[in-house]
Amino acid sequence: MQSPPPGFTGRLKRAVTGDAGTPLVFLGNFEVENQWALGEPALPRVAAHAGSAVVNRMDEFALLLGGKDDHVVLKTALDDGYRAYLEGLGLALPTVHVVAGQRPRRTVSEDALADPGLLRTLTDLAADGARLTAHGISTVEEELAGRTGLRLAAPSADRCKHVNSKVYSRRLADELGIRQARGWACETLEELAAAVAAAGELLAAGHRVVVKDAFGVSGKGIVVVDNERTLARLHRMAAAQAERTARAAGTAVRTALVIEEWVAKRADLNYQFTVGRDGGVHFDFVKELLTEGGVHKGHRMPARLGEDQIAVIRQSAHRIGERLAADGYFGVVGVDAMVDPDEGLYPVVEINARNNMSTYQAVVHEVLAGPDDVAVARHFPVRLRRPLPFTELRELLGPSLLTQPGAGPHGLFVNNYATVNAAAAEGAGAGEGGFEGRLYGVLLAGSDERIEALATDITRRLAALTERD
Repeated sequence: MQSPPPGFTGRLKRAVTGDAGTPLVFLGNFEVENQWALGEPALPRVAAHAGSAVVNRMDEFALLLGGKDDHVVLKTALDDGYRAYLEGLGLALPTVHVVAGQRPRRTVSEDALADPGLLRTLTDLAADGARLTAHGISTVEEELAGRTGLRLAAPSADRCKHVNSKVYSRRLADELGIRQARGWACETLEELAAAVAAAGELLAAGHRVVVKDAFGVSGKGIVVVDNERTLARLHRMAAAQAERTARAAGTAVRTALVIEEWVAKRADLNYQFTVGRDGGVHFDFVKELLTEGGVHKGHRMPARLGEDQIAVIRQSAHRIGERLAADGYFGVVGVDAMVDPDEGLYPVVEINARNNMSTYQAVVHEVLAGPDDVAVARHFPVRLRRPLPFTELRELLGPSLLTQPGAGPHGLFVNNYATVNAAAAEGAGAGEGGFEGRLYGVLLAGSDERIEALATDITRRLAALTERD
């Protein structure tokens, strides 16, 4: 059997440990930005916990990063049918360690810290030379490393947080002369006031602007503004929040915001590269983001770009990677970018120096897809009245499920099943309305038309679940 994904995992290990043979312990602590944002001045936002149980079960994505000599910590055991499905595709999975007493609202890292038995197991792995890696490194993962003796296969939490700030992204692109939307990075009230004044001129001229928290994630902490009154109100709220945060911490008043012009675009892109401890930069891929009504629906690979555009993306990746290395970062980096209506590029919208959704799709391109396949990663909403075993889903999807690797066979590869039943763990599902889940996967086919046909068929089949039981 193959160890998925052989190319990327080997490169990752060499980059973060110096040795492709080092066993890694993977943690899928998605939305680590919530930890980085603690104590930071930010735009006032409604605390929304809806869906966090599902987000925390995205930890299962990390399963597909490791090979047979690696380890992954999960909040619950794998569904037996799902494990059989993955192994039937020829995937050699890492050893799974399951936390005891997982709580839906906690990340897998927080669950691990609360499990003495697992801490002892991880301590034994540390003695055998394993190292800890994660979706992103915060003080929670540093504490886990400290309590188990696992060395981090990553920079410190402070370093990771620093380079993930949208303020850092903005200033890095300015320094390197990389094209980006007109805008301003704000770390002081004076910088914020000047940025608001300049943005007000854009609004008066009929443009829109966007205000971003330095550590916003998944659409949170981003406000699109189309009039000066709203911008002035946001300015007052942000300044007041900065002053409250400073008083609580006993520090000087500061902000952490970016204000930019809202520009026209043809497409959104995401590209990934890996920075090694030695400063080397390896370009991994570029993907096109698919949206519907402004909502992110998935990734398409290959991205519909010309050779000149890809060359610009590659050059930008190497320049950004070299600067990140100089600033003490190594590991996976994902950069959001845009294509304007005239096919020009904005190579940097923001830098995410952590794993990205695309990171977890490496197994598709290196093991499962044929060389001429189109791959589209997306999720499908599901509504259930009871937990759904994978064997039932497999029967329901029938020929639309990918069951053979390599060129020729097409269908949906399921790369996370835990998110389907995650909300049931909170006691939902017993009522008349049931509970919401997400089925994550990658559609593989020979054309965009066939991808659409597959997606339509899968959506139709999943709709039948609402009527069951």
